[in-house]
Amino acid sequence: MSSKSLLDQFLGDDKGGFARGAATGGLAGLVLGGKGGRKMVKNTAKIAGVAVVGGLAYKAWQDWQAKKQAEGSPQPSITTGERLAFDTASVGAASGGQPIFLPGPEEAQEALSRKLIRAMLAAAKADGHITPDERKRINARLAEMDLDAKDRDFVFAELDKPLDVDAVAKSAETPEEAVELYTASLIALDETGPAEKGYLAMLAARLELDPDLVAQLHVEVGHSVERAPVQI
Repeated sequence: MSSKSLLDQFLGDDKGGFARGAATGGLAGLVLGGKGGRKMVKNTAKIAGVAVVGGLAYKAWQDWQAKKQAEGSPQPSITTGERLAFDTASVGAASGGQPIFLPGPEEAQEALSRKLIRAMLAAAKADGHITPDERKRINARLAEMDLDAKDRDFVFAELDKPLDVDAVAKSAETPEEAVELYTASLIALDETGPAEKGYLAMLAARLELDPDLVAQLHVEVGHSVERAPVQI
């Protein structure tokens, strides 16, 4: 299965997936240890996963930029540091000088999808390790998601890795990817828990995201996903 298709499974389709399926005991809910999970609202659940994340990130960026301009601020930068400094001149005329949250080439979308999956799995571990019992239930859930053995092995390999927020942050190669990695992470967990709040704060700091943009991302994701009780 391609990384794009795997991300579609994670974000949820009509069969129920990683985020949408959390309402009925999906992977995110299992890893979060029984706390409230997430599910995509209907108008986003049918869109390809990489486009969902890119669309949410782009909408948040638009609203954040509009607020800054209304305040009379100079054109804001997505990131506050120098590692991923955004240069509008490098974007190209085709984008109208705006960030590109959904790369055109198929191979670029594949690479981005794999990064987003890793970010979601890392975020789902923010509240602790996976117990043997949770692993059994996760395996059963993965079986329902029509994944082959290679995909299941990849998921468990990522879940078994020690939580490493720096590795997630370092995978961002552009400011747009930094925003999308944070967006995917936010979708994958219930940000009301203290451990999850701490993880998101560390991730935002490592990604060097503007605090006001982070706040706008929470607003946008809040409009597009809903928290639901997890039945385990």
